[in-house]
Amino acid sequence: MATALRIPLRRTVRGAVHAIEDRTPAHRDRALDGLRALALLAVPTGHWLLGGFTLDTEGALHNASPLSAFGFLSPASWVLQMLGIFFLVGGHASVLSLRRHAERGGSTGVWLRGRLLRLGRPVLAVTALWAMLIPVLYALGVPEPTLRTGATLVIQPLWFVGVYAVVTALTPYCLRAAGRWGAWAAAPLLAAVALVDLLRYGPLADAVPSWLSLLNLLPGWLFAYQLGVSWGEKRLGARAALSLLLGGAALFAALLLFFHYPASMVGVPGASRTNSHPPSLLVLALAAAQSGAAILLRDRLARLLRRPALWAPVVVVNLSAMTILCWHQTAMLSAAVPASFAGTVPGLTTAPETAGWILVRLAWLPVFAAALVLIGAATRRFEAPWTGVTRFRRALAAVLAACFGAFALGLA
Repeated sequence: MATALRIPLRRTVRGAVHAIEDRTPAHRDRALDGLRALALLAVPTGHWLLGGFTLDTEGALHNASPLSAFGFLSPASWVLQMLGIFFLVGGHASVLSLRRHAERGGSTGVWLRGRLLRLGRPVLAVTALWAMLIPVLYALGVPEPTLRTGATLVIQPLWFVGVYAVVTALTPYCLRAAGRWGAWAAAPLLAAVALVDLLRYGPLADAVPSWLSLLNLLPGWLFAYQLGVSWGEKRLGARAALSLLLGGAALFAALLLFFHYPASMVGVPGASRTNSHPPSLLVLALAAAQSGAAILLRDRLARLLRRPALWAPVVVVNLSAMTILCWHQTAMLSAAVPASFAGTVPGLTTAPETAGWILVRLAWLPVFAAALVLIGAATRRFEAPWTGVTRFRRALAAVLAACFGAFALGLA
């Protein structure tokens, strides 16, 4: 009986794989999609592995991280922090997309509006739905601290969408810079971040206001995007890519060994310094090295993804990009919140302070992934245009999203 069930399933999967292959245009840049899928999957993997919970005496969940107890795990964050790759691919893809749009006679403003709507719809959906979910969960007995912990986790990845929207809006200016200076157009952004880091960590650090670090937000994340635009404009070749790889790796090592930057690429609870919020020079060094490696491996990756069995999952991940970003923390919470009522559940509600926790958390990853697939099946439609949605409903969704944001940020 089991064999009889497996045969139709195998045929269905094989048929879907070949259908995706047949529908893929010959001009599709498979390497770009592969790199984007890799960067996308690194986001939930990193959050699920490096984010844990503790359970207080009242049964409420609070955020915790295994990096607080196991500093030697920090190199894992070097691999899982792939936002540099995401911005690099985003810059390259924007060049191609804007070029095709212009060839059809479209304006830059229309192109930009379409890109921003694609980013905004899923964010509005997840925040509005969570705003409606919170009072329901509270009525069911979920403690308020647990709800605030969950809201913080849900809204945490969404800052990235806001930053990405801003750098996307700057695409025309990035194109001009790439046309004039090529790959060197990213150099002033690196210098700006280095200057801010010198001020906030150097001899004058005590006299520098804390808000100064926010000046790194735009140049810090625009750096890899600008490299991607230069790459898309064919102004960043193999020689420059090798320089990025070697120079980025050397700068990364120097910052760790001689300037004592935190080893973790993600925030660690209780740490006095963080590399990611906002990005430090170490983030740009890693992005440079990753970008150089990605450009050098592009052709090899494109050949690899000519195999239909490898290409099909890449397509599925790319089609669900915003769903993955917006809902992966909800998938983890869908397991952790019910578990909090059962008390101490290894790998979910126990403090991430032992090697055993790491092993058990690895076992939980397929559960989180399955939950994300189920949630995504119901929510992926929010990535498509909201046809038939009245202006009142859109305004209501915006109000609910704002209320959720205020709750998550502790303003309500």
